[in-house]
Amino acid sequence: MEELPGDTCDNHPSQLDDTQEEKELPGVIKTSGSLPDDASFNITTLSDGSQDEEGSFAVPRSGPMSILETIPDVPAHSNGSADPGQSVQNAVTDDEYLEKDIPLQAEELSFEVSYSEMVTEAPKRNKLKKSDFKKEDYVLPKFIVQKTRFGLTEAGDLSAEDMKKIRHLSLIELTAFFDAFRIQLKRNKTEKVKGRDSGIFGVPLTVLLENDRRKDAGVKVPLVLQKFFQKVEESGLESEGIFRLSGCTAKVKQYREELDAKFNADKFKWEKMCHREAAVMLKAFFRELPTSLFPVEYIPAFITLMERGPHIKVQFQALHLMIMALPEANRDTAQALMTFFNKVIANESKNRMSIWNISTIMAPNLFFSRSKHSDCEELLLANTAAHIIRLMLKYQEMLWKVPSFLIAQVRRMNEATMLLKKQLPSVKKLLRRKTIERGVISPKTSKVLQKSPSTRRMSDVPEGVIRIHAPLLSKVSMAIQLNSQTKAKDILAKFQYEN
Repeated sequence: MEELPGDTCDNHPSQLDDTQEEKELPGVIKTSGSLPDDASFNITTLSDGSQDEEGSFAVPRSGPMSILETIPDVPAHSNGSADPGQSVQNAVTDDEYLEKDIPLQAEELSFEVSYSEMVTEAPKRNKLKKSDFKKEDYVLPKFIVQKTRFGLTEAGDLSAEDMKKIRHLSLIELTAFFDAFRIQLKRNKTEKVKGRDSGIFGVPLTVLLENDRRKDAGVKVPLVLQKFFQKVEESGLESEGIFRLSGCTAKVKQYREELDAKFNADKFKWEKMCHREAAVMLKAFFRELPTSLFPVEYIPAFITLMERGPHIKVQFQALHLMIMALPEANRDTAQALMTFFNKVIANESKNRMSIWNISTIMAPNLFFSRSKHSDCEELLLANTAAHIIRLMLKYQEMLWKVPSFLIAQVRRMNEATMLLKKQLPSVKKLLRRKTIERGVISPKTSKVLQKSPSTRRMSDVPEGVIRIHAPLLSKVSMAIQLNSQTKAKDILAKFQYEN
């Protein structure tokens, strides 16, 4: 069997994902009949006569079809390499497409104003015409984040306690954001799958990180995932069709079993693994997580959003809030994954893995649901998931910056907490006095209070006398005799005289 150019793997049979791997990917629907002409995913000719290799988003039609059909078919040998006799001059990369066909203008993004407030102040969304997925939707604009007073903050720079608050605030903001479009954000109940307690595959991210932190306390991404990245980067970044190849099934099965048994004990020999098998197991790692890396329950709301407000800026804002609402383990892993995929895409001229190819192949592995859907629903969910991943890849550097308006809310929450802690002793004294006056005291509490000198002093206060607390003045407390003529200004005058 002939090897791919530049490969260093041992000779073994490998197949394209759309022939074997497709059977394993959730969300993939097999073709059961021919497609109508208007639903074809063949290479299309652009207005200037050049050809586009990426295809377009699939629009649900009358017949089921495979998600992977959105990737153009290139004549290839059985090992995945391109046919030497086939010209690839017509292949156009994403960047070339953007530069040659659509003049891009950078659009400003503001992180200081709440996203839900922005869309509320915008024109009514019900005037927007419902649109299907078109090639024009693929042209992603360039965004420039407006400079803020305190600069931009990475999610990893905040404390765990502050990021916990950011998560809750982001979910509230995301709900308000969708509500501005009259879209109800329903978190549909997903089937709970109990993950494994040991091993590698099928183990929750939090469990993997807990085990890894026994070796390295500062690790944020599972070590086995980092190893998969490393193996592909060592020799597979220029390998054609790296994420479409299924590798050698026997070797993949063998390595999986060995990883489960030996990885945590550092006994697995990584040097024998080929980058093809590493790529296959990377996909399987995410596909077999107990819950998907990204919350698939939000997909229906995103579908409706793209129908009512197709502008990419609006989609980015919703995605930004969704990223901020992710659990810490999912967010850190997603950031490392997108960084890795951008390295793969940077070698597109050699590996033919464009941003669209990567997003289409990985969508079923990163967004999956074990609930049953119709073929049409499954296709629409898969296409929307692929589009979301493409947004992540395109705006990777911006998505992990925490919006300034969320940081401002957290700062106010922290200030309120500090103020409450300062006032807490005074509040406790006041509550204790109120309890004594009402006589609602348990026997145990009564004994404690009777021993306190301050309690005895308060119990000796004559009737009609109250104690006023003024923590901001030098004399913070004073007993005041009340009568029917006493006014607030009289009490304030006594404090001013004493000070």
